[in-house]
Amino acid sequence: MKTTREEAKEELHDEVVNNLNELLEKNYDAEKGFKKALEDAENPRLKNFFKQQAVIRNRFKTEIEKELHDLNAHPKLKEGSTTGTLHRVWIDLKTALSGNDDEAVLEECIRGEKASVKEYEEKLKKGHFAPRTKAMLTNQLNEIKNTVSTVKRLEDIADD
Repeated sequence: MKTTREEAKEELHDEVVNNLNELLEKNYDAEKGFKKALEDAENPRLKNFFKQQAVIRNRFKTEIEKELHDLNAHPKLKEGSTTGTLHRVWIDLKTALSGNDDEAVLEECIRGEKASVKEYEEKLKKGHFAPRTKAMLTNQLNEIKNTVSTVKRLEDIADD
């Protein structure tokens, strides 16, 4: 029989694992989204940017997977979420209706990245992460925020 303290510790562990798995899922979605944007973009600079972002999100996934393994937990999802799939379908529809307009792709990237920022901020605010894990997630959040700023600047390129 477990003590109250052991139960609390187990609940905390499960909460951290669930939060990390949810962020992992978000990064699967983001990586797929950037790969989709890479396919849809016409401007070579945008294509290069989207390719770099997909690589960055792959790195984020690897970092989170390592944290999960360090916690003796396993990543739950390898495919992404239904919401992410629907967002990519929406990108397809929107770019088709706008004539594969790079600006439409960028607008959807901003929307997806803002959703990532919100989720990271919520997890960091309520999660009980170890200092090392919290630092890693904070660094990832800052990179995502920089991506939002960069995508906003890239909208000017799409207008060219």
